[in-house]
Amino acid sequence: MDITPIIDKLGTGLFINGRWREAESGKTIDVRNPATGEIITTVADGSAADAEEAITVAGDTQADWAATSPRERSEILRRTFELLHDRADDIAAVMTAEMGKPFAESKGEVTYGAEFFRWFSEEAVRIEGDYSQSPDGKNRMLISREPVGPCILITPWNFPLAMGARKIGPAVAAGCTMVFKPAKLTPLTSLMLVDVLVEAGLPAGVLNLVTSDSARRVVTPWMESGIARKVTFTGSTEVGVGLIKQAADSVMKTSMELGGNAPFVVFADADVDKAVEGAVVAKMRNGGEACTAANRMFVHSSLAEEFSSRLAERIGAMKVGNGLDEGTEMGPLVDQDTLDKVAGLVDEAVAKGAKVLTGGTRIDGDGFFYTPTVMTDIPDDAEIRTTEIFGPVAPIVTFDTDEQGIALANETEFGLVGYLYSENVERALGLADKMEVGMVGLNTGLVSNPAAPFGGVKMSGLGREGGRVGIDEFLEVKYVALPRS
Repeated sequence: MDITPIIDKLGTGLFINGRWREAESGKTIDVRNPATGEIITTVADGSAADAEEAITVAGDTQADWAATSPRERSEILRRTFELLHDRADDIAAVMTAEMGKPFAESKGEVTYGAEFFRWFSEEAVRIEGDYSQSPDGKNRMLISREPVGPCILITPWNFPLAMGARKIGPAVAAGCTMVFKPAKLTPLTSLMLVDVLVEAGLPAGVLNLVTSDSARRVVTPWMESGIARKVTFTGSTEVGVGLIKQAADSVMKTSMELGGNAPFVVFADADVDKAVEGAVVAKMRNGGEACTAANRMFVHSSLAEEFSSRLAERIGAMKVGNGLDEGTEMGPLVDQDTLDKVAGLVDEAVAKGAKVLTGGTRIDGDGFFYTPTVMTDIPDDAEIRTTEIFGPVAPIVTFDTDEQGIALANETEFGLVGYLYSENVERALGLADKMEVGMVGLNTGLVSNPAAPFGGVKMSGLGREGGRVGIDEFLEVKYVALPRS
């Protein structure tokens, strides 16, 4: 599939106050295809001065944008949903070229991301308040919910459309202006999303995008501007903690979707067919490069041999290649650093005694490819037991009792999502209650849904994206007291 005609029509500069322009320095960033290592195109490398202009525009536009009707904002979001479906093939092709995932997965992400715009188009007209009488009878109490103000949006490279959609959708619905920093590895999908929003009628100044080789160079001026009132970030816990500390200086509202390290627990009464199918989805979706990926697999000793061999058979048969080639089931990792990290974790575990059932090697040739891998006999001191892998590697550890399974699942500072397999519903719900996570996949390997609140506990973050509560992250509550005559 040739994406050159799509790229040729794409704005690759900064998008500030409704127009595309070069970075003030004239510098650019190379965007590479991880399947080949080749440069796809270049995008603008924004500076601190560019960032300051963007946040100033967002601040100047906020009052007018907040004054628009909920219906107007709703219609913009609805048109965005429709346009994304119209352009799904083009967007998916570009996403695959810059990120690596198979075309079918990229197209699925466009569908998933578009749903956030449809969902929040419906929520935009349902921002409710309250009216009541004070307990002492002296006042009428009027409660309203207003946009929090200009927002900083920072997204990762692994789901370049969906992560932007989960933040832009509720911000637009609530009436907030935005400055947007997409990941430098996968900026092109975000640029295409901006084009769609503009065509859908989003006014100039509401969304301002700055690409940059240095996130700090752009985000720090935003955080220190005194203009931004909220920051929403998806990425590493280390970076998220730093942003929370910065946000404290101006008491800025925050929502953070951070590290995962998800447990996948197969209890003694699990249906092995369902568990294997769920593991393939939870582990191999996006090539394992997902914060929701099953990172630590714990299987009851009575099922471990059957589960491990069948999972190895399924995963080992997957076709690995360029995501734009027909039939590809798993693409490359996103860059050399990620490939080196994944290979290093496997090699270290093997050196300490782990057994590889399938995979466990780099793939020679162009691009950043690693074989889908299943491992057993993981030593307690192997780094892969505690580190978020972000790659197509399934390490399996056995346990003997429910208590051991839950203890292993909770033996981490993270708590985004957990997966649980058991055929006894009452028992399974009780076990789910004990998992220290924000989301549980009970007999399913896929939990993400725009209608459901997405987020974690412990070091996995603050706040929720999606669902009925998703818009609350972009609203503040105001109370007006009116004396009764």
